[in-house]
Amino acid sequence: MPTKLTAAAVIKKLKAKANPTQLAGMARFGINPKGRLGASVKSIREIAKETGRDHQLALDLWKTGVAEARILAAIIMDPEKITAKQIDSWVKDLDSWDINDQMCMNFDKSPLAWNKLYDWVKSDKEFTKRAGYTMIACLAWHDKKAPDKKFIKTLPLIKQAATDERNMVKKAVNWALRNIGKRNLALNKVALQTAKEIVKIDDKTARWIAKDAIRELASEKIQARLRKK
Repeated sequence: MPTKLTAAAVIKKLKAKANPTQLAGMARFGINPKGRLGASVKSIREIAKETGRDHQLALDLWKTGVAEARILAAIIMDPEKITAKQIDSWVKDLDSWDINDQMCMNFDKSPLAWNKLYDWVKSDKEFTKRAGYTMIACLAWHDKKAPDKKFIKTLPLIKQAATDERNMVKKAVNWALRNIGKRNLALNKVALQTAKEIVKIDDKTARWIAKDAIRELASEKIQARLRKK
């Protein structure tokens, strides 16, 4: 049985595993060092194995404001239990791509996931908007039962955001487009068509998003993999 830990006990464990000298290196990868101890993702996952799924602990950890505690919260939270109010509160707190992505990679199992992405992509806030497009990418990756039409419906959203030059947004938009195009041959075709429309936009960011997506989605490696499905 997983050991029952309090948020305070978890923070103590994170501090014991932390190496503050790693913070500068993390910053070079675009990770926000604010409120961060310097604990690795590997060590965070080790603690997650100790705690197991624990939704209340996740909520308590998020409130600490410690970045590693929030990554752990995202791993151990119960996507079936989290409410719209709770997840919106978390999204408002986002300030680093690693926390954003870990949150989305678990929240994509929530019955709220599809509706929430449509709320978040409308935001002017960089990380809230990133969360919306990251959700599209994660759902394209993990939601095996979703019909193609649900992803096709998101393609206009991708096209709309293609000129957003903010780094956290443009990378998520690109990720969403590429993941849709890697689900199956039918979606690959429509994703490539969307990318070809985006590349015609007279904008540097749009061209980067589109050309990068086309490079991967039209590659023989991806085409061969999809033909085998």
